[in-house]
Amino acid sequence: MTLSLSHVHIYTDDPDASLAFYRDALGLEVKSEVANDGYRWITLSPNDQPEIEIVLSQPHAGRSQELGDQIAALLAKGEMPGLLFRADDLDAAFEKIRAAGTAEILQEPTSQPWGARDAAFRDPAGNMVRVSQA
Repeated sequence: MTLSLSHVHIYTDDPDASLAFYRDALGLEVKSEVANDGYRWITLSPNDQPEIEIVLSQPHAGRSQELGDQIAALLAKGEMPGLLFRADDLDAAFEKIRAAGTAEILQEPTSQPWGARDAAFRDPAGNMVRVSQA
């Protein structure tokens, strides 16, 4: 049996702002953009991993009002799971993200006690994004 990761969902309350971060600051490639019932989702992939798609979707898309409200509340608090990326040049990735001005910088590149060297951001929707040195 072969098992591989194909999609990861990230919630956003502002698809355009999130698109600017993931496409322009992180350099992901847009694979598709679909509108449905007043909402839209956008899929993006890292150039070196086109088989993995990150799906930006809105909390209320395809959900009940109550569930969408609950997800939106967690998103507003920054309590949704985030993404972890690896970069071959963490410092260059950090400077590109900083220069884009679309993310909140939480931690500049830092050597961690567990051995990793990484940086941390919040995307425009408040999701945690970490980038570590590959």
